[in-house]
Amino acid sequence: VQLQASGGGLVQTGGSLKISCAASGRTSRSAAMGWFRQTPGKEREFVAVITLNGNTVYADSVKGRFTISRDPRRDTVTLQMNSLNPEDTAVYYCAAALNSVGSRDLLYQSSYTLWGQGTLVTVSS
Repeated sequence: VQLQASGGGLVQTGGSLKISCAASGRTSRSAAMGWFRQTPGKEREFVAVITLNGNTVYADSVKGRFTISRDPRRDTVTLQMNSLNPEDTAVYYCAAALNSVGSRDLLYQSSYTLWGQGTLVTVSS
């Protein structure tokens, strides 16, 4: 079972980018799936999560600009990012919460047991 993130790249301020997380073993259909991001010298921070029943939660910094969705047929989770700004520059990681946890716990890295390798998103000013 593994996660493979892709789709990162360079985009200008105000632009859009979609990153994807391909899961194996039907992972995305049996676990809450989240996105986190990290910049050098900073802690990895929560971005968004989609629960098994399709509920979504976003960090305040991306609310209204990012959309997380799940495609169970392809076992993928995507993060559509619009109105990007330089503060969104980071390595983005997808993760799966394979154990049952409360919805509030999904905001924390410790709730996720499987991580992808990360994809770099760079927003130029």
